Amino acid sequence: MSTQQADHGSEVSRADSSDVPARSISDRLYNQDLAPTKRADRPWSAYNVFTLWANDVHSLGNYAFAIGLFALGLGGWQILLTFALGGLMILLLLNLSGYAGYKTGVPFPVMSRIAFGIRGGQISSLVRGCVAIAWFGIQTYLASAVLRVMLIAIFPSLQDLDANSFLGLSTLGWITFVFLWVVQTVIASYGMEMIRRYLSFAGPVVLVTLLSIAVWMFIEAGGSIAFPADRGPTGAAMWGEILTGSALWVVIYGTFMLNFCDFTRSAKSKSCITRGNFFGIFVNMLFFAGIVVVLAGAQFRINGQIIESPQDVVEKIPNLLLLSIACLVLVILTIAVNLLANFVAPIYMFTNLLPHKVDFRGAAVLTAIFGLVILPWNLYNSPTMINYFLGGLGAALGPVFGIIMADYWVLRRARIDIPALYTGDPNGAYHYRSGVNRRAFAALIPACGLAVVLALVPVFEAVSGYSWFFGAGSAAVLYLVIADRRAQFQDVDGEDIAVPSVGGH
Repeated sequence: MSTQQADHGSEVSRADSSDVPARSISDRLYNQDLAPTKRADRPWSAYNVFTLWANDVHSLGNYAFAIGLFALGLGGWQILLTFALGGLMILLLLNLSGYAGYKTGVPFPVMSRIAFGIRGGQISSLVRGCVAIAWFGIQTYLASAVLRVMLIAIFPSLQDLDANSFLGLSTLGWITFVFLWVVQTVIASYGMEMIRRYLSFAGPVVLVTLLSIAVWMFIEAGGSIAFPADRGPTGAAMWGEILTGSALWVVIYGTFMLNFCDFTRSAKSKSCITRGNFFGIFVNMLFFAGIVVVLAGAQFRINGQIIESPQDVVEKIPNLLLLSIACLVLVILTIAVNLLANFVAPIYMFTNLLPHKVDFRGAAVLTAIFGLVILPWNLYNSPTMINYFLGGLGAALGPVFGIIMADYWVLRRARIDIPALYTGDPNGAYHYRSGVNRRAFAALIPACGLAVVLALVPVFEAVSGYSWFFGAGSAAVLYLVIADRRAQFQDVDGEDIAVPSVGGH
């Protein structure tokens, strides 16, 4: 590969060995973290993809959602069916996103440039990153709460440090939050390879521990489970609840579907993605649903109550050593979920905003700082903020996914000129008009409005669970109707400007 500095100092001209014309690569669009990854150096195996989901599926938030399905009147087999249907839909959608990441080797902010333009792509990256920062802080707070339970159980005298309040947290709360905040920042600052290793370690630990808790609960309940006699809806109403639950499960993963390419850009093959997703999403979600059914049914058998999360079970463990181990594993789990779901997206957001000034490590520090200064425990304790602000932004991400996937798979048929994603040339394939694809935004804006209204306006409560599908579907259809079909799409790989998939990548 030949490289020379251009006269104005902000462009790099690159030509590859396959006679592709020289490209002017802008340092405002390209750095070592945003560059495509070399296929020969990609380390993520099917096991790594599986452990990614082994952690994420079993997050405390997911357990709270799943156990909440019992409040709808669903029984054990209905819960299993809900997650089977939801898992199948998520599997198919994640494969679409994951395959695109594997082929191009680029992170989500760069992937967004394909449909929205080299400047327009910043919008979707910002929305995804801001949602993730908020949830990073919230999840860190939830993990710190579990850590506080463990510390007070081991050292009862620490209860005194948990009685005061400063900016909404006790002294012990601040100590545990800052400790976990630092741990996550350090792990993330060492790059995607360190995150991969952490997930590979945490996945089996989490699965074995949660299975052990479920077995312990089953034994405590006398080897049987039970549910309230009045189980609520039957017939068409029951199937409506099952389908709504499945749709809401897809909504939960709607944000991750967008930036799954941040991980699969480092996958060894499409087969690794397929197998990792199948066992990590579909099979693991059935395992997850089974754990939920056993925990909830055993707890109801014991005292007639339905638990709200595994934390409720952990707090009742009578043995101090086992209680400490269980709490520690829940902390390990929450850190893993935070790293993959809420840390990586804003890191790439910041590197994409200032690629010539901010690298992966600097972006990790910025993400952590913003996750702290928003005082996330106050967000978590404000249902209005969670439901309307984060809920509204989350609903808006469905249309972004619809447009990106429609553009990539239907319009372009996966023919991507990867070097053109990094050039500021006005004649570049993704420059559109001033770097913005106005047709994409013309489809995005009304679809976002539809999704947000359906998700948040009470009169549409009956269909609010399907807001993501309405948003993504309407955006995709509208975009395909108004998209420019006269363009000729080239398929050019990015090996000439690619970097090894190690370190910060």
